[in-house]
Amino acid sequence: MASVPAVLQSEWTKIRTVSSTTWTLASALLVTVAMSAALCALLRSTFDDLSEAERATFDPTFVSFSGMVLGQLAMVVFGVLVVGTEYSSGMIRTSLAAVPQRATFLFSKIAVAGTLALVVGMLTSFLSFFLGQALLGEHRTTLGADNVLRAVVGGGLYMGLIALFSMGVATMLRSSMLSLGILVPFFFLVSQILSAVPKAKEVALYFPDQAGSKIMQVLPDAMNQEEAPYGPWGGLGIMLLWVAAALLGGYLVMKKRDA
Repeated sequence: MASVPAVLQSEWTKIRTVSSTTWTLASALLVTVAMSAALCALLRSTFDDLSEAERATFDPTFVSFSGMVLGQLAMVVFGVLVVGTEYSSGMIRTSLAAVPQRATFLFSKIAVAGTLALVVGMLTSFLSFFLGQALLGEHRTTLGADNVLRAVVGGGLYMGLIALFSMGVATMLRSSMLSLGILVPFFFLVSQILSAVPKAKEVALYFPDQAGSKIMQVLPDAMNQEEAPYGPWGGLGIMLLWVAAALLGGYLVMKKRDA
């Protein structure tokens, strides 16, 4: 029986030697920070053109995370490839032969990849915030302002949870292409369409990205979601339920099916 420390070490060795780990996580960081910085600079130059209502709901913290939408795509790809590459290469058979305890194998992989995604997510969130605030000039806020630290830490949590959710889905589907074919439209098409349709808005509010992004807001109506029946922590809780369901589903599929 393989020990947990040995399995964790094995998963760390695998994940750091796969080239996709570097480029997906580097993309998540660089794209998010660059896009957020560009939009903060643009908003500073056009701030005087905003209406009174727009100025009243201006959330400088949330603006710093404008690039998170693209960064989360890289996190989705990272989460999918961590699992999918092992299936597509056939390494899953070797891995399960070495570690027949499937719960130990899967959750060690989740622990290693999730920790790495969380570290990169936190670094991305803090860099986006500090650079964004510097570019906003007199319209900036500070880390010590009410709820700002919570929002910045929440940004890192959000990116880490996106990766974990993607890992759970990829474990259930056991195919990188199929997983990406479902997750990308789910986050970037279905969620956005439903949130734009008046009768479907209430459903969209409970999607993982819509609910989870609440934790990054300082002003309650920064995303025009004042009708949401939950606050930042409630939104994070909803996202955690989605992640837990995806990981549980992944475990049950792995437990019952042959590699």
